[in-house]
Amino acid sequence: MKPIRTAAALAVLCLSSMLAHAQGGGRQPIEVDRIVAIVGEEAVTLHELRSRVAMIERQLRQQGTPMPPRDVLEKQILERLIGDRIQVQLAKESGMQIMDGELDTALRRIAQGNRMSLPDFKAALERDGIAWSKFREEIREEMLVTRLREREVENRIVVSDGEIDNFLAGQATGGDTEVTVSLAHIVIRVPEQADQGQLTRIRARAEQALQQVRRGEDFGKVAASFSDAPDGLTGGAMGARTIDRLPTLYADVAQKLQQGEVSEILRSPAGFHILKVVEKRGGAMASRAIKQTKARHILIKVNEAVSEAEGLRRITGLKERIDNGADFAELARLQSNDLSAARGGDLGWLYQGDTVPEFERAMDALKPGELSQPVRSPFGWHLIQVLDRRMEEASVERKRLQAKQALRERKSDEAYEDWLRQMRDRTHVEYRFEER
Repeated sequence: MKPIRTAAALAVLCLSSMLAHAQGGGRQPIEVDRIVAIVGEEAVTLHELRSRVAMIERQLRQQGTPMPPRDVLEKQILERLIGDRIQVQLAKESGMQIMDGELDTALRRIAQGNRMSLPDFKAALERDGIAWSKFREEIREEMLVTRLREREVENRIVVSDGEIDNFLAGQATGGDTEVTVSLAHIVIRVPEQADQGQLTRIRARAEQALQQVRRGEDFGKVAASFSDAPDGLTGGAMGARTIDRLPTLYADVAQKLQQGEVSEILRSPAGFHILKVVEKRGGAMASRAIKQTKARHILIKVNEAVSEAEGLRRITGLKERIDNGADFAELARLQSNDLSAARGGDLGWLYQGDTVPEFERAMDALKPGELSQPVRSPFGWHLIQVLDRRMEEASVERKRLQAKQALRERKSDEAYEDWLRQMRDRTHVEYRFEER
């Protein structure tokens, strides 16, 4: 095994030495940090684990989800930390970075989502015992993992013309693709090369989880105790989606289940699944009109000539000028590094999926007339202003594009779970959690 070269590991060695010295002097032993797992060449420490446990416990309390037993929660969170560490390692090895300016923008957006200024949000976290520096780095790592998923999974999903034809034919025959369901799920992952003994043990674990749900245990509590899915520790809630945007396995079951019902154990290449329909609404006769947004933007590209910090400084300065009464269109014509500059930044009417995800998320959060904060996309820094919205019947070409997007979303979760399982199986993990 290669030597561990992390600051956390060195800290553990130093603390152990201090403890030995203290004991030699007759003083009472004190509890020190220690390694609970080694992932590749990096250590996961007890302090990291307990910090994450405290954070998840706060989230569960805020949601009103009953708390799993502490030892169960610790083991689940350790598995999550291992999975996160694997993905962050891979992202960094491939050269991915989240610059400080991009991170600061994301933190401002999180603060705004909590209806706070950034200083107030920072103070609220610190009152809850969460160090701001640690929170920043956790958000940076989450952003790295999201970007890695987009590159390794999302960008490799292929949807054929035949799949689109079949999807549209199903809509035409009145399938309940427009039903919207809010789902919660439990995923118990199966290693890629699992033998029959492993399969039997993992299946028994899935049956134990289902029995607890059937006995009336809170589904969220059971998910936090058993699920290996990224959302498991917060109750397994997947949010609301139309049937056509669910993984195929889930879509088939969700169509048959009524609100409040729980599925039997489902099997996929990734493992065993238990599904609950939290809410169900709509139907096949729902409107097929789709949303369009009329928007304009200013783009400052980040490249060899313009650094991340310089791009953010320039776009922030432009926002301040617009806030103080400067004309958006005129600034776009003079400053924007986009073909739309000649039109004052006008992008015309946009459908869902016409822009990159980062741009679309920021645009969708705006009301007509509202100006965004600086938004980072793969192209650089944007200011976005929504001018109007409308619902329109889609053209044939647009319906095909919409179908393609729905099929990509349907495949995305399945592909990500499969990829994550492969990465986990290929990474050396040494457990030390039970060591004393």
